[in-house]
Amino acid sequence: MRAPERRTPRVVVLGGGHVGLTAALRLRSKLRCGEAHVTLVDRQPHMTYQPFLAEVAAGLLRPGNVVVPLRAALPGCDVRTGHVTRVDTSARRVDLELPVGTPEHLHYDVLVVAVGSISRASPIPGLAEQGIGFRSLGEAVYLRHHVLSRLDAAASTTDADLREPLLTFVFVVGGGYAGVEAVAELESMAREASRNHPTLRTQDMRWVLVDVADRILPEVSAAMGDYARQRLHERGVDVKLGTRVLTVEDGKVEFSDGDTAEADTIVWTTGVIPHPLVETIGLTRDDSGRLATTTKLQVRGTHEVFAAGDCAAVPDPAADDPDATCGPSARHAVRQARTLADNVVALLRGRQLTDYEPTHVGSVAGLGLHHGIAEVHGITLKGVPAWALRRAHHVAKMPTALAKLRVVAEWFTRPLFRRQVTSLEGLQDPHREFLVATGRAG
Repeated sequence: MRAPERRTPRVVVLGGGHVGLTAALRLRSKLRCGEAHVTLVDRQPHMTYQPFLAEVAAGLLRPGNVVVPLRAALPGCDVRTGHVTRVDTSARRVDLELPVGTPEHLHYDVLVVAVGSISRASPIPGLAEQGIGFRSLGEAVYLRHHVLSRLDAAASTTDADLREPLLTFVFVVGGGYAGVEAVAELESMAREASRNHPTLRTQDMRWVLVDVADRILPEVSAAMGDYARQRLHERGVDVKLGTRVLTVEDGKVEFSDGDTAEADTIVWTTGVIPHPLVETIGLTRDDSGRLATTTKLQVRGTHEVFAAGDCAAVPDPAADDPDATCGPSARHAVRQARTLADNVVALLRGRQLTDYEPTHVGSVAGLGLHHGIAEVHGITLKGVPAWALRRAHHVAKMPTALAKLRVVAEWFTRPLFRRQVTSLEGLQDPHREFLVATGRAG
């Protein structure tokens, strides 16, 4: 009698962000031919490297150069573009809805949950109608053209009451990396763009950065945070700390310190919460809603389910508090993805799994073109050296050699040309021109 054929195990990775792609790349390199099938599922066919969103918004990098096409990066892996509707851990099955609307079912032997996070919303009156987030490539591109269009509109009128909201840009709860880098890069771009408008002065623009905390950039030392705040202040950015936004209805922003602003541009750059899928899986979560894992990145109470990144509460043995977990940051995410992939391979081979050991080499942040701060291995840098180190750090973290090369090539060729500071806001609604032509535009 012939022995039954051995079924090849399937590893399903949910999420094609930085964690999911890094884990899938490492699995592909570690697994032997035919040892396991690797399937990655995401709603987008590409990964976006989010630390570069500020440079995209400022026109320093083209949108296509900060994304990694998943299928091109993962030859030999099964990449599915679809929406995960349900995860049944008892049946070891993932239910998908494909872009064409048809359902599909994937059975797994090992599941990797790397779905990341979404913006943490707030019930501020008017925010949903007036605000824009800053977590996706589409939002970064939209914000770039929106800011430039506001400058164009302001330069086309002499009415002070009309110009004030056009030239006021408010970044709400923006004291972290995303908010600081976004306001710094966009202010730098707007300053350069204003040279094309003789009727505009840089002092006509009002940039406001608001946070309820008592300092910006809590990831760096207090001294460096104060330095970053001072640099922003010198460039005209009003940094409001210990301040909340009460309402943004009809573009009128009211702050808890009694100040107000009329603004056409309100950017929400606050923190994150785990992806809503995490809540539906039915596995152990911590108080913040993240999947609770062991130091080996296995979800507690399971053997075959792993999690990492923003959606996972991974113990931090380096912290003084024994119950401390790693925060949702890029420096943890990539290292967790590598340890996770190694442990998945070890599990498939019946070997011992290893613990995730977080390390902290330092922090870097951009403050606009040719400006930055860095604290790396106890060394403090400011200005151009820190700005260059930040770029080197992030290009090193960018997945795939081709993606790194594209970014570096654009950086080196960019000084040969002036930055493009023309609004292409019409690209956000390409169907409108056809509606006008057919007489159906409102």
